[in-house]
Amino acid sequence: MSNLTTLEVEHLRHLIGGHGLITTKLKAYAENCRDPELQALLESDAAAASQAQQKLMTFLG
Repeated sequence: MSNLTTLEVEHLRHLIGGHGLITTKLKAYAENCRDPELQALLESDAAAASQAQQKLMTFLG
């Protein structure tokens, strides 16, 4: 991995935080959803956002 500038680290942290917020909200929406198909979609999207967050965190070291 190459060295990151301060600005790049700042952007990564912003993206990581955004994905964390998306994950939290999608999980909450899924918990309150009555439609099983929509609930499954929300849970799947939450998992994808969480995976993206974890992948972005690997760039921080």
